Order: sequence, then structure tokens, then C-alpha cells
Amino acid sequence: MTKISRPMGSNRQYWLVKTEPGDFCLDDLWNAPNRVTHWDGVRNFQARNFMRDEMKKGDLVFFYHSNCSEPGIVGVAEVVKPGYPDHTQFDKKNPHFDASSDPKNPKWYMVDIRGVEKFPRAIPLAELRNNPELEGMPLLQKGSRLSVQKVSGTEWNAIIQTSKESAGA
Repeated sequence: MTKISRPMGSNRQYWLVKTEPGDFCLDDLWNAPNRVTHWDGVRNFQARNFMRDEMKKGDLVFFYHSNCSEPGIVGVAEVVKPGYPDHTQFDKKNPHFDASSDPKNPKWYMVDIRGVEKFPRAIPLAELRNNPELEGMPLLQKGSRLSVQKVSGTEWNAIIQTSKESAGA
């Protein structure tokens, strides 16, 4: 894994972000300048609150491909800039434009993330569901559609171990 900004044991939190690979995939992040992009366009208040209030520089993020033939976790990113107003809410030409947003009191926020690691293979949703260490993970709960989710340390470690086993480590 590439060097990360915040050392372990420094109140790091773990997250999962979902994206449809037809809109933006891990390769798109990998091909961005310095492997960095802003995570914009989120229009759910709970996900917004996570980005605005809780995601911090150095937090680690699972990159999850959803709404595709085999949904799953495909890699790791790192938060490199904590929550700040999402500019797309004010751009009338952007599909994420929100006419009710006020530049003096922004409604929507985003974070910047940097690609850190591509897994040797996607860890499919079905495999995640079969791991007893992950049974409480928000991603696996019925009706969970949130695009930004918390991941516990135990869940993080179990998924990282699965990715290492996939690589033959």
C-alpha cells in the first residue's frame, strides 16, 4: 500500500464510498492528476453530514463499484481534503445543480480523495455477505443505499485481509 498521510493510531476513521463505474470508476481516479479528485454530487443529508462533519484528512476509504454486473470493493483511497462546499450545487449546467442551495449557507459538501491501492481483484458483494466479521456492516444491511458509509476498524481489517489473500500475500 502507498504511504498514507496520517499514521495508524491517530483517530483515523474508515469509510466506504459507492460509485457506478459507468459514471466514475477506480481507473478514473487512478488517471486523475496525482490520483486526486473531489467526491462531489452527493445529495443525501446523512452522507453529506459524514463528509462535512466527520471525514478528516488521512481517513481511509474503500472504493466500491455499485450498479454493475458484479458490485464490489475494488480498492482504497485516502481523504486528502476534509469537507468543503460542493461547487456543483451552484452550477446551473451541472446535473447536481440545486436551486435551493445558497452560496452563503451551502447545503452540500464534498471531500477530496486520492487513490492509494487497486485490489488485485474486486471483492464482490456476495463474498462480503459470506464473511461473518462483516455481518453488521452498513453496506450489507437490507435497504442500505447510502453512498458514503462508515466502516468499523474490524470490518476494515477483515476486508484488507481478504484483499491480501486475493493477492496471494
